Amino acid sequence: MYLPKHFEETRVEVLHGLIRAYPFGTLATLTARGLDANHIPFEVDPDPSPFGTLRGHVARANPVWRETSPGAEALVIFQGPDTFISPSWYRTKRETGKVVPTWNYAVVHAHGTPRFIDDRTWLRGFVEKLTDRHEARRREPWKVTDAPADYIDKQIGAIIGLEIPITRLIGKWKVSQNRPPHDRAGVVEGLMRDAQRSAEVMAELVRQSKSK
Repeated sequence: MYLPKHFEETRVEVLHGLIRAYPFGTLATLTARGLDANHIPFEVDPDPSPFGTLRGHVARANPVWRETSPGAEALVIFQGPDTFISPSWYRTKRETGKVVPTWNYAVVHAHGTPRFIDDRTWLRGFVEKLTDRHEARRREPWKVTDAPADYIDKQIGAIIGLEIPITRLIGKWKVSQNRPPHDRAGVVEGLMRDAQRSAEVMAELVRQSKSK
C-alpha cells in the first residue's frame, strides 16, 4: 500500500479500534490457482503483543481452507469510513482556485499466516462471542441458545474456524492532513452538510432483493 508518512497511523489501539468498528474484512490468500479473496467478519484479540490475533470462520464448502498455500502469508483489509471530498469546500478554492477533488479514507492492513481450525468446541465459543458482540446493542439480543440445539450443532458442522496471528499491522488515515487548517475546517463543514446514507442504501437493496 502506498503510504506517505503524513497519512501513516501506527498506534495499535487505534488500528484495533477501526477493526472493531468495521469488522467485515477482505481476506486475501495465495492458492495454487493464484490470489483469492473472501469477505469475512473478524474478531480482533489484542494478544499476543504487539499486534494481536484475528479470528473468524468460513463455510466448510468454501475451498479457501483447503486451497490456501501452507505457510503463506495472508492479508486482511479492513475498510473504515471513506468519502469524496469536494474542492468547493476548501477556502483555497476561493483564494487561488488551485484545488482538485480527492477521496478521504481510513484503512487497516493486517498480515499473518492463517491457521484453519476444525474443532467444534472452538467454533461454538467463537460463534457465541461474535454473536454476543453484535447483538449487544439490541433491546432483546438474540443468543445462540435461542435456536434448537440440534440445529446449532448442524450449523457448527458447516463451518471452519480461522485464526491469524498478526505479524504486521499497517494503518493509513488519509483525512486531509495535507491541507491547511482553514481547508480542513471547510471539509468538516461540508461533510456535516452531506450526511452519509449507508443504512438507507442497504435497506433499499434488501427491499429490491428476491429470495433464491
